[in-house]
Amino acid sequence: MSIFDGLVGQASAVHELQRAADAARVSQARMADPNAEHVASQAMSQAWLFTGPPGSGRSLAALSLAGALLCTGPVAGCGQCPQCRSVLERNHPDVTLVSTDQVTISAENVREYVARSYVAPTSGAWRIIIIEDADRMLTRTTNVLLKAIEEPGARTVWMLCTAAAADVLPTIRSRCRNINLVTPHASLVADLLVQRDGVEPKLAHVAARAAQSHIGVARALATDPQAAAIRTNTLNVLAKIKGVGDAALGAHLLADTVAMRGGELTKKDLQEEDSRALEEQRMAALGLDTGSKIPASVRSQIKESAEATRRRHTRQERDILDREMVYMLAFYRDVLIQQMGAKVELINIDYEQAINRIASSTTTQTTLRRLDLISQGRARLKANVPSQLVMESILVGLR
Repeated sequence: MSIFDGLVGQASAVHELQRAADAARVSQARMADPNAEHVASQAMSQAWLFTGPPGSGRSLAALSLAGALLCTGPVAGCGQCPQCRSVLERNHPDVTLVSTDQVTISAENVREYVARSYVAPTSGAWRIIIIEDADRMLTRTTNVLLKAIEEPGARTVWMLCTAAAADVLPTIRSRCRNINLVTPHASLVADLLVQRDGVEPKLAHVAARAAQSHIGVARALATDPQAAAIRTNTLNVLAKIKGVGDAALGAHLLADTVAMRGGELTKKDLQEEDSRALEEQRMAALGLDTGSKIPASVRSQIKESAEATRRRHTRQERDILDREMVYMLAFYRDVLIQQMGAKVELINIDYEQAINRIASSTTTQTTLRRLDLISQGRARLKANVPSQLVMESILVGLR
């Protein structure tokens, strides 16, 4: 067993990462063999850039390398020792994971991680900082990081994850070693779900195809009822839409991200409930009773906390809405495949009957127009057009 076993379909990347871990171990042991020192200097780097399409396993690759570097087993990256397990469980004291549930990673947060990067590790050979959403850093934030990557601490390793190298500044990527991951075949993802998560083979195959080999989404579809409900509700709307009435009702459902996950409350009710609970938590943290007058000295703190919560909700809602549109695009891609008679496996194999029905009753021109309409909707959502209007414009055009 190896810590890299979860990186399915990434043989080339695994080879490079294993070489780096082995070289780091040689370097740490301070072997006298000059050839070994030469290999270590070539294979190991203190700055890495993991790129690849969504679902290819960028964060997992970074975690796997981190575990291999900190591994205390007989082989670097054994996957069995306490260090390897702790890293994969995301609770190792020397591995810092930087991500955000807001729109961007702030420069203030990055400054904190930069300062921490020059502190010696507590229990392992390296201090490792993994930025999972490197594309969410603004230019000024990335500039804060530049000096730390250019001259890292003696025992610090930086790992940045993003879809493409172009997502980070040239000054950053020129100082990082790039590991590019590829989209694995759906059968490999299905096998991983069966072996690692105990998913029933047929469900694993459907989930892997529906997720388009995105490992995280496939696992969620196979194991998380809420994630599965979003896809099911989205495709059911497309399969049943006929007139303007169906479009309006479908748009109302798709725009309600709480209902799409199978929740009993409306989105407005849940937001109000969350706001009340968070308000009580903020008041308690400041030592104030619920409903009491807020002192002027802490009013700004409560306002900032409320604003951060609002941004978090906004990003979560947009992520769900974008995922719905991805499912729509995949559905009509399947319709187009059937219309053209291409010998390609469907993405939504569990909706084959509905796909065939729509394919036989419409033309390829209609399907292409629908795909364009959905793509425009994704662009409008990113431009802050209200989600209800976006969904209505899409579904009325799809009817």
